[in-house]
Amino acid sequence: MPGNVSVNRRIVLPLVVFLAGALALAAAAILTFSPGRQGSGTASVGGPFTLTTQDGKPLSDTDLKGSPFLVFFGFTHCPDICPTKLFEISEALRAAGDGDKAKKLKALFITVDPERDTPEAMKSYLGSFDSRIVGLSGDRAAIDAVIKTYRAYAKKVPLKDGDYTMDHTALVYLMGKDGSFVGAFNIEQTPAQAAAEWLRHS
Repeated sequence: MPGNVSVNRRIVLPLVVFLAGALALAAAAILTFSPGRQGSGTASVGGPFTLTTQDGKPLSDTDLKGSPFLVFFGFTHCPDICPTKLFEISEALRAAGDGDKAKKLKALFITVDPERDTPEAMKSYLGSFDSRIVGLSGDRAAIDAVIKTYRAYAKKVPLKDGDYTMDHTALVYLMGKDGSFVGAFNIEQTPAQAAAEWLRHS
């Protein structure tokens, strides 16, 4: 009997941890896309920020106005979700072509792990993706403020070896050329469809 209890605990504990994480991500999604309280009927997502690019230069939300842009939160030590999303975004940018509107498109990859993701680390990591993807980092306070502004979710999760990983929102945000929130961007559609949707807001 005690042996069965021990086995059950080993099975149940990881399940509880997984479900708690899944619920937190679901709650973040609900908060992100629930209507804002400003009476506009649209979600209150996004706002002013100033962070540092992978080239060590400041970039603010006002620098992006004039063209629609994507926002994705992640980190360079992410094992699968982040590289997959960044590859899909790169493919959409490639499919957009090299016209005047396409050249102005930008996708922001905002780290949720600024302690490790310095501008240098971001530059090295993003070298494998489209150059129109801009890596942004900053101090913890600045990053937390942007996460809150975009109603996203990020949490440090300790690992057994003393290292850690990050749970985070895996949504891709589409922001309009005026900087307002358009909606969740379906990056899993074909590159041509994603590019067409993106360019429709130019």
